[in-house]
Order: sequence, then structure tokens, then C-alpha cells
Amino acid sequence: MAGLNVSLSFFFATFALCEAARRASKALLPVGAYEVFAREAVGAVQLGACFLEMRTLVELGPWAGDFGPDLLLTLLFLLFLAYGVTLDGASANPTVSLQEFLMAEESLPGTLLKLAAQGLGMQAACTLTRLCWAWELSDLHLLQSLMAQSCSSALRTSVPHGALVEAACAFCFHLTLLHLRHSPPAYSGPAVALLVTVTAYTAGPFTSAFFNPALAASVTFACSGHTLLEYVQVYWLGPLTGMVLAVLLHQGRLPHLFQRNLFYGQKNKYRAPRGKPAPASGDTQTPAKGSSVREPGRSGVEGPHSS
Repeated sequence: MAGLNVSLSFFFATFALCEAARRASKALLPVGAYEVFAREAVGAVQLGACFLEMRTLVELGPWAGDFGPDLLLTLLFLLFLAYGVTLDGASANPTVSLQEFLMAEESLPGTLLKLAAQGLGMQAACTLTRLCWAWELSDLHLLQSLMAQSCSSALRTSVPHGALVEAACAFCFHLTLLHLRHSPPAYSGPAVALLVTVTAYTAGPFTSAFFNPALAASVTFACSGHTLLEYVQVYWLGPLTGMVLAVLLHQGRLPHLFQRNLFYGQKNKYRAPRGKPAPASGDTQTPAKGSSVREPGRSGVEGPHSS
């Protein structure tokens, strides 16, 4: 349990330091610079560092620390639940930033700055986490520090299958984000955390379930086992394809590129009232032959069509 305690302390320290960096940058930087660059960079550091530590627990914990899958999945769920509370609106994911661009919610310069911040943040997270492992605070960190010198690929299946898995993960993730984007955080946060946990459990053995191009590039692109082109196909083209399909399914179009709905027919928002046709002249209430109609206040007056 000593290794688990060290990892939990690592998580708490990462969250605390990133929260301090967010507050400092919010106080010192203009609003635009914070929202477009600093917030995304700090969020990427937080996500990347915690992912690397969580990956250590998943890969080494079962045999070096006797950690069961129930403990690891619970910890993963709690981590992503905490992300939703602390990231302050940052996505730390290039496909989410590109989704905002395709939805016409972000400009091209802002999107490019977010992508640059996410890439730099992930690289900083890898460097800082490896420095922490070098302190060898636990047996898990000692083993991980030795293994980090010759990392193994996270892709443990064929390239077409891996690209399909990453595309499916990204499709479910982005479709959920689009469906819950107007929901209160009390509902959307647990839903996204549960989805990420289930996705990591089902797709993790094949591709590690990144569906985050910046995170995958910083963690596994330098590892041996596959070429750069194969990594790009799986961890970049796969998530991008899944994201585009999710936007098309949800919106019927890519709002930044097409104004016309490609899939769904446009329905008129206002419908004309369907009233009864006006009766023709002389075709007013026609009582049965031989019957009489008495109007209020009158007596003995027969209808106009009575005989």
C-alpha cells in the first residue's frame, strides 16, 4: 500500500500545483491569453501527469502492488470526476478544440493557440513526471523510472483495428459531450467520467484508449514497435474521424464549413393553424327535414330550410 499512498500523494500534489498555476495566470494574464493559452496548457499538464501516474498503477500495480481492477477503475473514475471540477473549462484535448472550431464556437487563431498550448503542456507533463519518478519514492516509481528509458508501444493490436478502436472511443466521447454540453455540471461531470472509465476498461487493452492526439503523441510516439505513420493513423486520424462523425450525427452538418444540413431535413418551426374550411354561403346549419329550430328569445320560428 506504500506505492498507492505515494501515487495518491502525487495526484493531490499535481491537482494543487495546477490549481495554483491557474489562479496565478488568471490574476496576471489578460482574459483572452488565459482562456486560449494558459488554461489549456495547465490543463494539459494536469491531465498528462495524472495519466502517466495512472498508467503506472495499471501496468505495474497488479503484480507489484497487488491492486485489483476494481480499485484501479474506481480511482480512474474519481480522477476524471475531479478533472471536470478543476479544469475550469479547459479541454486539454485537440479533438475537443477542433470540435469547437467545426461548431463555429472558436476562431481559427484561437484554435491553433489551444493546440499549441496542449502540445506544450503534455510535453511538460512528461518531463516533470519522469523527474518525479527519478526520486524513486516508491517501488513502482523505481520500476517505472527504469522502464521509461525503453518504453513499449501502447498499440497492442493491428493498425486498422487500433484506428477503429480510437475512432469508436472518440465518437462516443464527443457525442456525449455534444449531448450534455447544455446540461448542469452535476450531471455532465459524472456522465463523462463514467464514459471514460468504461471506455478505458474496454479499449485499454488494445490502444490504451487515449482518444487524445496530444496525449498519445507525448506518451507513445517515441516508443519502439511501430512507425510514426502508423501512430498517426491510429492516434490522430482515428480520433479525428470519430469526432467529425459525432458532429455530423448530432448536427447533420459541420457548421463552420456547411450551412446546409447534409443529413436531416429542415422542418418549419412555425406551423400554420389547421382550421376547418369556412362554410359556403347558404350552407349553414342544415337541420333534418321536418325539424324546426328555435332561436333563443324567440318561439315558433321555423328554420330557413324547414318545409
